Amino acid sequence: MNSTEIKQKLNQVFDDNLHTKIWHNILDWVIIGLILISSLEVFLSTFSGLTENYGGILKFIDVFTTVVFSIEVSLRIWAADALDPKYKGLKGRVKYCFSFYGLIDILSTYPALIGLFTAVPVTALKIFRVVRLIRIFRYMRSFKILGKAVASKKQELGISFAFLSILTIILSFLLYYAEHEAQPELCENGWSTLVWAFAKYLGDPGKIADFPLVTVWGNIIAALVGALGIAIFAVPAGLIGSGFIEVIEDTRAQEKIEADIERLHHSFRWEKDLQYTNLFYVPAYKPLPNLLVKQYLQKNEVIDAVKASGEFHLYNLAKAYNTEDAPADSVVVVNCPHNRPYGCCIDRGSKVTIVSTSGPDEPITSWVAYHLAKIGGFNYVAKEEELDLDRPVSFYTITDPHQNEHLEMFLEDIEKLSSQPDSWVIPMAFCVGPKARQHKVHICFNKKNESVCEGPLNTVTDTKVFEAFNKEFAGILGSKYSLPVDKNEYYGISKDNLLHRISCKNGFALRMECYVIYFAADKMAKIKDMADIINKHLEPGVEKPLPADMLTRPLDCYGYRGYKD
Repeated sequence: MNSTEIKQKLNQVFDDNLHTKIWHNILDWVIIGLILISSLEVFLSTFSGLTENYGGILKFIDVFTTVVFSIEVSLRIWAADALDPKYKGLKGRVKYCFSFYGLIDILSTYPALIGLFTAVPVTALKIFRVVRLIRIFRYMRSFKILGKAVASKKQELGISFAFLSILTIILSFLLYYAEHEAQPELCENGWSTLVWAFAKYLGDPGKIADFPLVTVWGNIIAALVGALGIAIFAVPAGLIGSGFIEVIEDTRAQEKIEADIERLHHSFRWEKDLQYTNLFYVPAYKPLPNLLVKQYLQKNEVIDAVKASGEFHLYNLAKAYNTEDAPADSVVVVNCPHNRPYGCCIDRGSKVTIVSTSGPDEPITSWVAYHLAKIGGFNYVAKEEELDLDRPVSFYTITDPHQNEHLEMFLEDIEKLSSQPDSWVIPMAFCVGPKARQHKVHICFNKKNESVCEGPLNTVTDTKVFEAFNKEFAGILGSKYSLPVDKNEYYGISKDNLLHRISCKNGFALRMECYVIYFAADKMAKIKDMADIINKHLEPGVEKPLPADMLTRPLDCYGYRGYKD
């Protein structure tokens, strides 16, 4: 297990959700219990008699909880970048440490840890340790809802507070002019009446506004200040109450969407290729009408679940058919693996990396590429998310990665996966050409109509290995499946910024006509044969048994969540 996987596991443990897996819940309750015990120890240590008789026990509780919390908080900081990419690197960790709960964690833990080794005043440490009680709020759903309610109304709260404050300032100045001549020793200047007005809002705890008003206008203004005193609390309370109701409604709607996502996920129960390979695989798609009938979902519920999940796409199958067939529109839901902000990255330690660069627009590519990589034991990278739905982009052609944070991470992952000597990067793309076109599978590694591995646009350096691969690849697909293969005949490389050109010294694009594999009954057999040929030539000498979860279907296997990497 690499560091990224460990961080993801830690974030699952530290998810602050008391309704997740049972052992995660146990750890959450242990942390809550230790917070309460630590706070109780601080409370009991204020009794001199208990300190004299049980000081050793209290000291042990202090040291034990401090060490445990220090380890927990340190792990939270270390794994922060897996929680959110904005916490990546040193600056990101600092940003996490200054977030609300990050700061509470640090203040309530590290000062006490320092106190175990240095002579720091005990009272100062006790104050920091009491702050640990605030950490319980992260586990309380009601506090989270209240926080969301305040956040949702922060603009309205800011406007109302500013408006009431300005009115208060105006009235305090009027009060000065009304009372100054009558009692100049008490209403000495505008500051005194301003303090008087705001002190009245707080109940005048320090008796700094404890003097009578003697003029008629002064009493009238005081009455207005009193009315504002009610408004300055009533208006925010009303706004927060309104926000509270809205957040509760939004939370219920979100819970409904999450339940619908699970229902969609369960509709992708694995299928078995009984006729050819006997392998289990994730269904390529589910027609929208079937989901409405079998899952009792409304069309808008499916759309909302797809938009919110990141695990599904809506796709019109008509785009995958040849236009000569005059296909009718057919909307389907497509499942996709997701473990990165841009989509999916699976490191299997292979020298071959299969890439899908346009998942939202070509879910056909992602589905075939994923199963090709899984059967062959290859690394897999897929772009499945769009930052801007109005301006979709393909990662096959590389623009400035700094202008797209998803592309930057996408390229970093591919660079890491292809860092071994003799690595290969194989982007996959699909096409819908004329049915009269002789070749159905296209290998692209050079400019169009150039079939040799030479020239400035060539993307293959290990020519001997590639030619041996291509000969068997074209032979098997041609003889066994009647799928002629060409080299750069219909598609080629016309630019120097294509993915497989800049990411690795060996690479080629693999394009296939949609209908020859996606809608074919023997699609899994074709994928397996392609994986075997790639393994034989591009990663020889490496024993790769078929994945166990594709040979025997375990219980509750739905979609890509059930597959093991």
